[in-house]
Amino acid sequence: MSTPSPPKRYSPYLQLVLSRVREFYREPEALFWVYGFPLIMVIALGIAFRERRMEKFTIDVETGPAAEATLAALKPDDRLVPAVYDAATCRDRLRTGKTDLIVIGTPPNYVIRFDPTKPENVVARDVVDRRLQQAAGRKDAVTIKDEEAQEPGGRYIDFLVPGLVGMSLMGGGLWGVGFVTVDMRIRKLLKRFLATPMKRSHFLLSIMTSRMLFMIPEVLIVLVFARLAFGVRIFGNSFALLGLIFFGSVMFSGIGLLLASRARTLEAISGLMNLFMLPMWILSGIFFHTERFPVAIQPYLRILPLTPLIHALRGVMLEAAPLSSLAGDLTIMVAWSEGRAVRLGLRRRTSNLLPGFRLFPCATGFASAGTREQLRTFLQRRNWLSLNLQITMNLQITILDND
Repeated sequence: MSTPSPPKRYSPYLQLVLSRVREFYREPEALFWVYGFPLIMVIALGIAFRERRMEKFTIDVETGPAAEATLAALKPDDRLVPAVYDAATCRDRLRTGKTDLIVIGTPPNYVIRFDPTKPENVVARDVVDRRLQQAAGRKDAVTIKDEEAQEPGGRYIDFLVPGLVGMSLMGGGLWGVGFVTVDMRIRKLLKRFLATPMKRSHFLLSIMTSRMLFMIPEVLIVLVFARLAFGVRIFGNSFALLGLIFFGSVMFSGIGLLLASRARTLEAISGLMNLFMLPMWILSGIFFHTERFPVAIQPYLRILPLTPLIHALRGVMLEAAPLSSLAGDLTIMVAWSEGRAVRLGLRRRTSNLLPGFRLFPCATGFASAGTREQLRTFLQRRNWLSLNLQITMNLQITILDND
């Protein structure tokens, strides 16, 4: 009689990774939010803030004795669209943003009314001033020749793409790790995992590994599409960029586990993550530079976890900066990755999710009566649903819910 072949052994770590991958690609909405939504953001913002020549300026000339002469002086400039209105209409149009400025008075004394907080109004004021001066007979003392320069790397889309990559890493790390962990706990999956030959490290590593597998195509799709559609180039070292992307993903995955350790429901984890991410969407420089904010709050913006990541990504992609010149940003990222708060959160998370109960207390392969009773009490106290546990000591236990 032939000897039966030994049962095939599966790696708990690989099986957990495969289960996460299968859950992911079987959900079309997850595929859209991970891979489709970043592309939509790149397309929409790339078109909305595309580089274009200066638009024409709308100029209102207030009615008066010299209004027609002022109108005639402004019309030769193709950048200006002048028109004559009464004083009340001019003020209303300036207040509602329908005009860039108002010209009042007669030569040689003019008053230009405009909003200095709007850059386009300041430019319009300089154009109108120059045109009125030339109409009055002013001659340029020197000859200036304009030379246009449009170099790659200086456009808004070049500035935007690293910010979107950082935003994707943050969202993926938090939602792909923290939210998934809480969801597993609510569905009682973590308790079921406890009854399998799985180590705590298997569970945590499988979550991190599956997140990395989803992250690689996500980032590559954004970078390749930005290159093909908008000509966005990477001026720095590609391996340094990949290292930053990997580091950022690990950092936000750890923060996601920290937040998951503080939440018991899906509503709670959703609120915590939105509360954590919302300030960084606005303050970390995704869509505009952090230097636009007051100097007094700059030190606080610098320590947000997303700020140094985006700054480092832009340094490598746009300025070809070596990693040695980004030591300040990397230090802040290391502090968030290895900080005491995150480490305590991870320690608490693993102890809460996967309690230290050993399923194989008998080295000889036989379970004593006391061990079986301990396992049965442990499971009944947690009110598990119907569960079949097949462990290596050939002990099969069926636990039925009291309901």
